[in-house]
Formats: sequence, structure tokens, C-alpha cells
Amino acid sequence: MSAAAFRFPDALAGLPPAAPLDAGPVPPPGADPRARAWAVLRAVPDPEVPAVSVVDLGIVRGAEPLPGGGVRVTLTPTYSGCPATEAIERSVREALDAAGLGPVEVALRRAPAWTTDWITPEGRDRLRAAGIAPPGPAEAGGDGLAPLRFFARGADAPSVQCPRCASPRTEQLAAFGATACKSLWRCLACREPFEHFKPL
Repeated sequence: MSAAAFRFPDALAGLPPAAPLDAGPVPPPGADPRARAWAVLRAVPDPEVPAVSVVDLGIVRGAEPLPGGGVRVTLTPTYSGCPATEAIERSVREALDAAGLGPVEVALRRAPAWTTDWITPEGRDRLRAAGIAPPGPAEAGGDGLAPLRFFARGADAPSVQCPRCASPRTEQLAAFGATACKSLWRCLACREPFEHFKPL
């Protein structure tokens, strides 16, 4: 399966295509359709952060075979109104159809809300390798709600480790990076800028 098989939103059309994710082999036709579906989905890149798959990002919450053939995929968007949701849904459908697993039903589940705690350890490693600092734990309280914490620029905000040199000596430059779910930082040791995936 090639990265060219996926269509990204128009806003990303000028960017070079992402390298295909190495998700390992897809079980052959006739094998367990659930295992085949998950293997295919592990190779579908997130359109805004193509270094990670939609599975590694924790967006895919389920992939179940349908009684008459095909598969039903449950997606939880990273936040309501995320502009990449339609592109993700389209990429998921196209990848599963191309693998012979159609027809594909996609259901969007918004509760419970997506959290960065759902990012897999492999996804965190891929973010780091792409120069994006992975999020720390979302720190949900006993009620399951995660508090939002705001820090004035220059205040004692938690340190974010540089994904390039691993230095904890970093500073936040902007609360928002290329997407709303990331902030822009700079390492004071290697002087390189980087994005940090915000814990939600």
C-alpha cells in the first residue's frame, strides 16, 4: 500500500507525501478479517501528523467484521470539529476497500473524548523521531475529567524534553504550532525549534 493511495486535505496538498508507515505484513485474504483490518489501519497515516498512524494516535477505537461481509470502524476524533476528521474517514475507507475488506462503515464516537493517553508507545516513539515532543500524561482526575492548565509566558510551565537532543532546557515560543493540538518550542541546548503535542 503506498502513501499515494491516500488523499489529504487541500491545505496539505503542497506538502510532499509522507513516507509510508511500516506497519508490518497484512494477513492474506481468508485470514481473520479483524486482524486484517487492524493491520491495514496501522498503515493509514494521520493527515496532520503523517509520522504516526491513526491507530498509533488512538483515533481508531474499534474494527469489527460485519455479518454480511465488510467491516465497521469506530473513530474518535482528537477533538470535535477537527478539520482532519473527514480526511481520516476517507483514508480509512479507501485503505480497507483497497485491501478487499469493504464495504466499510465508519462510525464517529465522541464520548468518551479522545485523550493523548490513547497514543501508543510506538506512536510516541514515531512522534519523537519526527521531531515532535510527545505529550506527557493527561492527568485526569477521579471524575475522569482532565484539568486545563494555562501558564503565562515565562511562568514556571512544565519542562518539555527536546525530541532532538533530549535536553530538558526548553522554552515555549507559542501556544499553537501548525495545528491546534501542538505548541511551538525551542531547545536552549541545541537551539532547534520543535513542536510539542499537547496533553489532552
